[in-house]
Amino acid sequence: MGGFFLGAFDFDLLGDPIPEGFGKRGRPPHRPTEEKRKLVIQLCAFQWPVDKIAAALGITAPTLRKNYFRELKAKAEARCRVEAKLLSALMGEVEKGNVSAIDKYMKRLERHDRLIAAEAIANRGPAAGVLAAGAQSVGAAGGKLGKKEAARRAAGDYTGIFAPPDGPVLQ
Repeated sequence: MGGFFLGAFDFDLLGDPIPEGFGKRGRPPHRPTEEKRKLVIQLCAFQWPVDKIAAALGITAPTLRKNYFRELKAKAEARCRVEAKLLSALMGEVEKGNVSAIDKYMKRLERHDRLIAAEAIANRGPAAGVLAAGAQSVGAAGGKLGKKEAARRAAGDYTGIFAPPDGPVLQ
């Protein structure tokens, strides 16, 4: 009866194949699959540390580094790759005429436009340059200026119609 059940199970509860020699001495060798490679890329996109990724795959960190070197090396671009695939799949649905996909795609475009506009607004005007220069300057005591003091000094450097009004003259 026991032999019947052992031969019937080729996969564990998580769907991974049970390796040869399971239950014998020593750890079975890890065999990377395409599905596990995709999982590593997805976890890298969410900036999981190597130890957590290894634990999710049920292997050690050195084994992860050995078998998934290319995926870990591309950790910085993993998020971009995942987003590109998602946008590609979304565009495929848009081309089929899926109204929900069209709405989501338009929202993504609008969000991207807002991010570009916010970045342009944040990087304009003399205040950004003055604040950056003021933050690096040295105070009267010889130490670096704090953020608030640098901002106060930068606020006093404006001229023209945006200059602060002169204080009252005391006699």
